[in-house]
Amino acid sequence: MDSPSSVPAWVRAEPARLLGFARGAAHPDGGFAWLDDAGRPVLDRPVETWITCRMTHVFALASLQGADVGAQVAHGVAALTGPLRDAEHGGWYASTALAEKRAYEHAFVVLAAASAAAAGADGAQALLAEALEIVERRFWEPAAGRVADVWDRGWTRLEDYRGANANMHTVEAFLAAADVTGDPVWAGRALSIVECLVHGEARAHGWLLPEHFDPGWRVRLEFNRAEPAHPFRPFGATVGHLFEWARLAVHLGRALGPAAPSWLVPDAAALFETAVRHGWAVDGRPGFVYTTDFAGTPVVRTRLHWVVTEAMAAAWTLHQATGDPAYLARFAEWCEHAETCFVDRELGSWRHELDPENRPAATVWAGKPDVYHAYQATLLPGLPPAASFAGALLRRG
Repeated sequence: MDSPSSVPAWVRAEPARLLGFARGAAHPDGGFAWLDDAGRPVLDRPVETWITCRMTHVFALASLQGADVGAQVAHGVAALTGPLRDAEHGGWYASTALAEKRAYEHAFVVLAAASAAAAGADGAQALLAEALEIVERRFWEPAAGRVADVWDRGWTRLEDYRGANANMHTVEAFLAAADVTGDPVWAGRALSIVECLVHGEARAHGWLLPEHFDPGWRVRLEFNRAEPAHPFRPFGATVGHLFEWARLAVHLGRALGPAAPSWLVPDAAALFETAVRHGWAVDGRPGFVYTTDFAGTPVVRTRLHWVVTEAMAAAWTLHQATGDPAYLARFAEWCEHAETCFVDRELGSWRHELDPENRPAATVWAGKPDVYHAYQATLLPGLPPAASFAGALLRRG
């Protein structure tokens, strides 16, 4: 692992600062609330399962580091075994206001349960086992080697859409599950997804990974052209996801050890370089554009905080994997950009969205819903190389 001098002091201190912002996120009706710009819970919004899961995951990681947040972890587990869980049909609602069952949220249930189990939270092991069983039985498509996307509440109608985003977070979840349970089947599932979508689709499209597919996994390049800034299904290629897939490919290689295919790190490097070439300061201003078309031309030039966090994390991870100092230089550059433009010293956390001039905006995201991306990105440089954050903290402990 690189020396502490490779990491700016503010980055080393940032996880604790973000945790302070997040501590008051508990919703009185269960789960974790969407947070506004000052970190106040927005109680008139439905409780989102993905927000609850991501915050539970963050609190579990903090607990593994010795923070006194056991009550917050327990609060998250209680929501996932209570109001957000469908006791009649199984699985988890998308939110307290939306009963459909999405692979995206179910991936985060697995991630939260794995991290909470690693932290020793009561009920988390059983929650993890149930979540993995649901994902395996309801979402995993063996012939495709990937997960489907959205079911209705009763598991009778499956949407005629398949997406890379839900699969990416399923990779993240499976790697955590593999670390926490010791069962290699989950790393094998993660490899199947990465091989299909990164080594297959991304490589075939010049490393600009298509996000949208039909039920037969045929690419839908024009999907959502009329809604290019969609927060979950935007048109075109998503720059931040290229970085995220790059990091996860390296993590996957660590999970697989000697059995890892030789293409994982080169593919990760290709995704990284494509994201930099088409995403970073391409319109005359510092910052990453949100999306591009498949020629690499910017489509949505809004700057989102999660994109720079994933760029930082990918740069650090690839530097660890290769020793190439160019990645460390990029990490330093983007840390400086994040501190200058996104880190909010006045109200807390990070500004979630900036306009193309790097001024605060709220066209894609309102408020500062959770701290998951920034927390992970700033925690990562203090951890040993591992397949997942929970696994790294377990190893360190």
